[in-house]
Amino acid sequence: MKKFFFVFSWLLLSTSAVLIGTSAYSFYFLAKDNSLSKFELTQTPKIQSPQESKNPSMLVTTVMESEDARGQIIAQFLERYNSPMEPYDFYGKKIVEIADRYQIDFRLLPAIAMQESGLCKNQNPDAPHNCLGFGIHKSGTLDFDSYEDGFERAGRELKAYYIDKGLVTVEQIESKYTPSSNGSWANSVNQWMAEMRFDDRQMGRENKDNASVIEFAKEK
Repeated sequence: MKKFFFVFSWLLLSTSAVLIGTSAYSFYFLAKDNSLSKFELTQTPKIQSPQESKNPSMLVTTVMESEDARGQIIAQFLERYNSPMEPYDFYGKKIVEIADRYQIDFRLLPAIAMQESGLCKNQNPDAPHNCLGFGIHKSGTLDFDSYEDGFERAGRELKAYYIDKGLVTVEQIESKYTPSSNGSWANSVNQWMAEMRFDDRQMGRENKDNASVIEFAKEK
């Protein structure tokens, strides 16, 4: 009887040990597989939709969503092209204030200034503060006491005589601002506006279009 009891106990313990070992082994590899699956999942790149592939702007989170970033975008634009409008932070903020006052896209004035004077680098000595080619005619060139005065005047008249008259794209403004242009003026201004949109020079070249000059205008 004792012999039978010991044999039965030995078989029971052996079976339990095998079952425990098998369970532990299975649990280990199950946990390992799950960890690998999670790692692979986090490492899998996002598959772009057809719309995203065709429209690069959908892949870019623009800083235009942050109102406070606008002045910094202009400041970086001025610095990138070595504008004499220093300090850059001051003029970035000033141009945004002017744009908001006249409800125009904050990128428009610096984009025109880039096209007309290389952001005030290539100036008529008789009009050193007229960066936007504003008021240039046969009888003389309009000048201002400061850069901000020139931007103020241009902003006010672009609003009153262009935007309020229904000229709300760069190409429409070109038809009146510089009617002799063959489209090159608008093409250039659109590029600079796109560059500021993405805060990136190459993206500006690749994603320019006929920009709305009130797209990022601040409503009163």
